[in-house]
Amino acid sequence: MKIRKQQIDEIMAIIIEEKEANLSKSEHFKELVLQEVNAGRRKLIISFVNVDYIDSSFLGALVAILKSLLPLNGKLVLFGMNGDILNLFQLTRLDKIFTLKNGLEDALKEF
Repeated sequence: MKIRKQQIDEIMAIIIEEKEANLSKSEHFKELVLQEVNAGRRKLIISFVNVDYIDSSFLGALVAILKSLLPLNGKLVLFGMNGDILNLFQLTRLDKIFTLKNGLEDALKEF
């Protein structure tokens, strides 16, 4: 999976550079992000600006990442989702679990 990482002060921003976030990419994505967590990153932002489609396996990867951060007092903020992806989070009620923001500025204000 193609991602780009950008350090913003103590926050690690991870930009997904794929149109589809699906089963074939979810495990690799989870491993890439958990490497950051294992390296001591506790404040993560994930950008979905480039993503058009997300499936349930990718949602599962995001839940696993969040579960690994919570016991470490870490925080995960997601931003830049299109209407379809936002609707999926609302349908699955994951919008109650994840912090979802429209843009990078709003995401950064969460820390």
